[in-house]
Amino acid sequence: MYDYIDGKLAFKSPAHVVIDAGGVGYHINISVNTFSQLPAGERCKLFVWLHVKEDAHTLYGFVSEGERKLFLHLVSISGIGPNTARMMLSSITPDEIRNAIVQGNVPLIQRIKGIGPKSAQRIILELQDKLRKEGPDTLTVITGLKTVKEEALSALVMLGFVRNVAEKTLDSEINKNGGTLTVEQLIKLALKSL
Repeated sequence: MYDYIDGKLAFKSPAHVVIDAGGVGYHINISVNTFSQLPAGERCKLFVWLHVKEDAHTLYGFVSEGERKLFLHLVSISGIGPNTARMMLSSITPDEIRNAIVQGNVPLIQRIKGIGPKSAQRIILELQDKLRKEGPDTLTVITGLKTVKEEALSALVMLGFVRNVAEKTLDSEINKNGGTLTVEQLIKLALKSL
């Protein structure tokens, strides 16, 4: 529903911030990692995720898309809720969490408050392959210009196609057409082949 909120930083604490955007103050829960990287100025932009429950709608904010992506991986695991995932991101950096999962470092994950041995093993079991396939640079999202292929790949993944299959199809279409396609043309050709 929301991708990011950009506005004036009205209140800042290690647990949450309030961002005034368009005259509305958004209460956004954050990790200590995000708190430490917030800009000193009044203007602030946070990538957000809205958690909807029967009795509450809660916003969680992240200083980068990479941190949000890791958070979403964590909450996808049975038994790991948003507050536990936020605690993990507050205890150690997103890069340390990612490396611990990929390397199967149960003791490091287990040191985080609220994570026992079974939870640590489940996190590693469910996320190790996903994070390995995504590669080490997934937490460092470059917000610059994307290539036509990257834009098309992102769109196909959002539509539910498997990343490797979509990437192979895009490479094939680029090779056939000499790489002179727009993003829209490339997506349409790939959809015909998938």
